[in-house]
Amino acid sequence: MPKDLKLPFDPIARAGELWRARWGERSQAAPMVTATSIMRVQQLLITEFDAIAGRHGLTFARYEALVLLAFSRGGQLSMGRIGERLMVHPTSATNIVQRLAAQGFVERVTNPADRRGAFAVITDTGRAAMEATTADLEAAQFGLGMLGGDEQKALFSLLRGVRVAAGDFVDESGQHD
Repeated sequence: MPKDLKLPFDPIARAGELWRARWGERSQAAPMVTATSIMRVQQLLITEFDAIAGRHGLTFARYEALVLLAFSRGGQLSMGRIGERLMVHPTSATNIVQRLAAQGFVERVTNPADRRGAFAVITDTGRAAMEATTADLEAAQFGLGMLGGDEQKALFSLLRGVRVAAGDFVDESGQHD
């Protein structure tokens, strides 16, 4: 879907109106339009992030894996830990690492503690691609430059509540949901 549609109306707001007309004022139109808006923004951001990362031979998912490795002690993590931290299926993590290895951005090394397992280790080439992508994402303000700092913080806080309720992590007060 093109990024710049230039529609003469907000199709999500219109869907909300139609939702209320069909199912009444007590229907769940507000959460529906909010969730749909989040999904549309996610599409826009991923499209922009993939385009930026693509200039450096990456997808955004592979960029995230490189950042994760760069943040880790020693620049290496097991496949299982990568999948856990990226919140993706282990098969997806393995696929990401295989593609990064094929590009020379990571090396796969045997885990000395478990010869059946492997570590992904970021290479200097991988670090360079990750740093260049990071600079471009920061220059683009991660696609959220139209929001002020306070708005970004408020949005993060609101969405964090959804993630806590989903059980992604336990918040500071020890609450899981």
